[in-house]
Amino acid sequence: MAASQDWIDKDFYEVLGVSKDATPADIKKAYRKLARTHHPDQNPNDPSAEQKFKNISEAYTVLSDAEQREQYDAIRAMGSGARFSAGGAGGPTGGAGFEDLFGGLFNQGAGAGGGRRGRTRYSTGGFDTSGLPPEFADLFGGGGGYQPPPSKGADVTASTSISFAGSIKGTTIGLRNSRGEVTQVRIPAGVKDGQKIRVRGKGQPGPAGNGDLVVTVNVKSHEFFAREGNNIRVHVPVTFPEAAMGAKVEVPTLNGDTVTVKVPAGTPAGRTLRVKGKGVSTSKVTGDLLVTIDVVVPQKLSKEAEAAVTAFAEATADGDPRGSLKDKAKL
Repeated sequence: MAASQDWIDKDFYEVLGVSKDATPADIKKAYRKLARTHHPDQNPNDPSAEQKFKNISEAYTVLSDAEQREQYDAIRAMGSGARFSAGGAGGPTGGAGFEDLFGGLFNQGAGAGGGRRGRTRYSTGGFDTSGLPPEFADLFGGGGGYQPPPSKGADVTASTSISFAGSIKGTTIGLRNSRGEVTQVRIPAGVKDGQKIRVRGKGQPGPAGNGDLVVTVNVKSHEFFAREGNNIRVHVPVTFPEAAMGAKVEVPTLNGDTVTVKVPAGTPAGRTLRVKGKGVSTSKVTGDLLVTIDVVVPQKLSKEAEAAVTAFAEATADGDPRGSLKDKAKL
């Protein structure tokens, strides 16, 4: 690169983010970092990336060469103390123009033109790195254009069904691939229906390593327990006297034990009572047990029971549970 008249207006040290007394190693390190960040192929949607990279490459080309750096420093020092015009001998300053001045200073002559190094070139089909210094040939995958980093192999997907108990307590399953290899997959306690479990490195092979195995877990339903998030809902039948007068009932839990639940007097059918901390336990949270009360109506009554119900009806005849329906039904 020949000495250029626009060097006075270009601060290559600032472009690379280094001080004016930076060592060659400092300059090289700064260039490598900036080149990776602003490479056009790394910023396909940034129209300014190409110009940024040109500026970075130009700055490194000059400052990495001891002779050119000396010329650049001299020109910048001269330019900081005087202003020059681009005109010839007859210009406003009455002196030599930039090209004449530089040519005389570095014995290149007014029409010397071309320099020892070519500028970095760009092409529409990708970045041409042939103009980069040899020591950075590996920075962008060689001189044949930018090469993307090697990628991992593709992920492999699979699905499995487990019992409700397996989802609550956790379990281990074995999955066989097309090559006959069996992979043991640990299903954590508290896994939800439809949740995906990722097993690292058990997918397809690739240049940068194997992909992953992604297993979708389907959980079978249970006759008694129904999961709602991390809560467990159960329906517990109680007799009319228990609902009317209150009672204490034993309710099964997930761990096989029972918990005593107090049913308040006057509890209607459908009311839900909450028992804290008796739901699904995961590594992060434990849900609750939701006990929904179902009032059971006897299908057959003995003579004694029928007489008792008749007596109860007579004793509560002054109450009409449907008395407000007409008001509620008004449009």
